Amino acid sequence: MKTIRIREAVKEDMSAVHKLILELAHFEESETSVETTATVLQRDGFGATFLFKCWVAENEGEIVGMAFVYPRYSTWVGPVLHLEDLIITESSRGLGIGGRLLDEVVKYGHKLGVKRISWEVLDWNEPAIKFYEERGARVMRDWDVVQLDEMGIKKYLEKL
Repeated sequence: MKTIRIREAVKEDMSAVHKLILELAHFEESETSVETTATVLQRDGFGATFLFKCWVAENEGEIVGMAFVYPRYSTWVGPVLHLEDLIITESSRGLGIGGRLLDEVVKYGHKLGVKRISWEVLDWNEPAIKFYEERGARVMRDWDVVQLDEMGIKKYLEKL
């Protein structure tokens, strides 16, 4: 049995984290949408003010998974933790890594005193939906994700 270790990410892990992000983008058929780099992740996660927190899963010294969160605020309930990504390399799925990473996220959210931990899942990713529901998460299928990307923000402002 391989030894799987879950730990907080350090700045030097961001190249491996970036590779996981690219693997997820490939899985979601959105490779061209990834604009961030390992350098940006290092700056934003390990500067004077960190914008996110990340855990990595190591299997025999190789990073094979990660959980990536940041704080939010709900006008209805107060402090919220947002799980941006929970990624396990395809070759390492089924080893319990996703559950262990999610455990760390939930423990962290509880420690912070958040009222909710939220995230999105693609409606066609049934294995992920089942994974989350088995752990007590509620998949709210009647909500749609709404975004303004950088170009959308510029176009919006041009109309003001």
